[in-house]
Amino acid sequence: MTRRAVITGTGHYLPERVVENSWFEDKLDTTDEWIRTRSGIERRHFAAEGQATSDLATRAAQAALDRAGLTAGDIDGIVLATSTPDFTFPAVATMVQSGLGMTRGFAYDVQAVCAGFVFALANADAMIRGGLAERVLVIGAETFSRIMDWTDRSTCVLFGDGAGAVVLEAQEGAGTSGDRGILSSDLNSDGAYRDLLYVDGGVSTTGTAGHLRMQGNLVFRHAVEKLARTAHTALEKAGLAPGDVDWLVPHQANMRIITATAQRMGLPIEKVVLTVADHGNTSAASIPLALSVADGEDRLKPGDVVVIEAIGGGLSWGSVVLRW
Repeated sequence: MTRRAVITGTGHYLPERVVENSWFEDKLDTTDEWIRTRSGIERRHFAAEGQATSDLATRAAQAALDRAGLTAGDIDGIVLATSTPDFTFPAVATMVQSGLGMTRGFAYDVQAVCAGFVFALANADAMIRGGLAERVLVIGAETFSRIMDWTDRSTCVLFGDGAGAVVLEAQEGAGTSGDRGILSSDLNSDGAYRDLLYVDGGVSTTGTAGHLRMQGNLVFRHAVEKLARTAHTALEKAGLAPGDVDWLVPHQANMRIITATAQRMGLPIEKVVLTVADHGNTSAASIPLALSVADGEDRLKPGDVVVIEAIGGGLSWGSVVLRW
């Protein structure tokens, strides 16, 4: 028998404020059509004044617990992915822990930008398989609206705020690709490309939060190639092929990247979970948000093979293959 980490609950939270593309038209040299054509984004959510990343994360975590039929007392730990923490420290995860009323176990953050949830999920999977935990909340949460340069139309129209969460629970499997749960993961980073996507501030440099900077064309080229490659690698590790995939749940950054990656994998767009139009790029929150939306619509059926993949600043990229 093999110990597997199975997703038993999903949840998400989006701030109440919805910002349509038209909001930018009298602030920037841009139009709704320009944004839609280049990104596929139609709207996004922005956190309210005084609403922090931990607030969004706590709401998403509670939703995942409710769907799993669990309470905070059933959870052994929290692994939270974010690039927009409330404070330099403590970890956002500890504030979620407190917000849920969880008084035992561990809670810590992972930072791999848009790939953060993939890294966090692989991390939690390893802890469960290693016997360090029975149930782990894995969360992606961001307030990217706080680090936007509102004069830069190439970036500020792309991002939004939100949070998504899953409950991972230990279950026994046969050790084959037919098991439920996480079957494989593939994680990668290359700091030589850090200048392609970064924030120009930080504690030990400027002492400020800074603003997001991106070389979009170069990020696009790296994203399509690296996402397709990591997905194939993870599938090979799991003993599966692209033809076995029921659903691709990619990082919701840009519709052109998503479409090109699906084509490279030989997957029709009908097998791709898409939320980018309504949420924009929510960085580490985008995949758990998409999983929660698809789960809530009962699109993910028991036994479905799901591939999640993401690339973000670092550059950091990776994928996870799981059976629902």
